[in-house]
Amino acid sequence: MSKLGEALKSGKFVITSEVGPPKGINMTSCLDEAKHFGEKVAAINVTDIQSAVMRVGSLATCIKLKERGYEPIMQMVCRDRNRLSLQSELLNAAVFGIENILCLTGDHQTLGDHPQAKGVFDLDSVQLIATAKGLMEGKDLAGNKLDGIPTFFLGGVVSPGLDPVELQIIKLEKKVRAGARFIQTQSVFESDKFRQFIDKVHSMGINIPILAGIIILKSVGMAKFMNENVAGVFVPDNLIKEMKETKDKQAKAVEIAARIIREVKPYCQGVHIMPLGWGHLVPEIIKQAGLSLTPM
Repeated sequence: MSKLGEALKSGKFVITSEVGPPKGINMTSCLDEAKHFGEKVAAINVTDIQSAVMRVGSLATCIKLKERGYEPIMQMVCRDRNRLSLQSELLNAAVFGIENILCLTGDHQTLGDHPQAKGVFDLDSVQLIATAKGLMEGKDLAGNKLDGIPTFFLGGVVSPGLDPVELQIIKLEKKVRAGARFIQTQSVFESDKFRQFIDKVHSMGINIPILAGIIILKSVGMAKFMNENVAGVFVPDNLIKEMKETKDKQAKAVEIAARIIREVKPYCQGVHIMPLGWGHLVPEIIKQAGLSLTPM
């Protein structure tokens, strides 16, 4: 089992964070951001062509992080690859000892910088989880036996703020049945709504480690953009007001993130902090949230 898997199995409250690969081959900024929090979190997510904007892939960045002693989580989206390529990429990851795989369908290509690109979507996120589990059982999607079997710790994503929430829970249940061992959520700003979501998940008998997604809120403009464009995410008016009135945006961003973490902590087994380039703030968020570190 991966280090992340062991941390979650132990019952600890687990902290993970995230980096985005660069648009170009200069990895300095990406790897430098990881230095800010890499020793203070259990694992580091690497986004996979995030927001459909062309950039270095998740696998290459995960390899670079692993070389530096970090525990990577390789995101995989279904948008850009057919089932042949998806399975091959999973095997590529296993060759390099990358076990943590977060399976997503992916943002639509029209949202990115190559809107004319053809989306593939041969599989969806549930099918990708099942496919990876099948590889772990020694066969590919066509039923062919593998020469050497990979080991993965599989994860999925859920949006607790997306209505109707019952559909999200149904899809969550499908991901667990397919083989997901942990779940990360879309960004949480409404703690009460998150608690209600978790209560409904437990009432359905679903028992899986859930990490609440925490985005570092950078500005009023960012809040309004997410409210208008990101399904399932709503930044309440009181938080927008706080950001508008503060003179120190970074200090307020830390305060808000830490506050939300304290509010959701009783209802989940960890948090996934998405710094979006402000990785230097992650250690202070962890400190203000009163969390004990889950180092690698």
